[in-house]
Amino acid sequence: MSEIKLTFPSNQKVNVSFKGFEIKTDQPLSAGGDGTAPSPFDYFLASLASCAGFYAINFFRSRKLNTDGFDMKVDFDWDEKNHRLGFVNFIMTLPPDFPDKYIPALKNAVDLCTVKRTILNPPEFKTLINKN
Repeated sequence: MSEIKLTFPSNQKVNVSFKGFEIKTDQPLSAGGDGTAPSPFDYFLASLASCAGFYAINFFRSRKLNTDGFDMKVDFDWDEKNHRLGFVNFIMTLPPDFPDKYIPALKNAVDLCTVKRTILNPPEFKTLINKN
């Protein structure tokens, strides 16, 4: 089992220590934070985007395809009523010489993103409390 350690330096800040890295988070000014770091949800979105990007660029590189002109972005919309993401789009602009026969396989590769697959098949969550 892996473990992530949390520290709480001040105000709304929460730092995460994992695998030798420290990830600093904060809340925006509008949410009572100091705005000194991305929020945890910002990291979630970045995690989803970078995971999909990893699978996309790995597809290109494993087939030795030209990446000049390849561009990828993720757009999303917030569902105010349900207070969650409403939709997420992975948008890729392909080089002009990208073979059409690979488009379905590229889409499938992006769908392999571990973050996305975890959202689609969520783990069991438990909140455990210890008292000193």
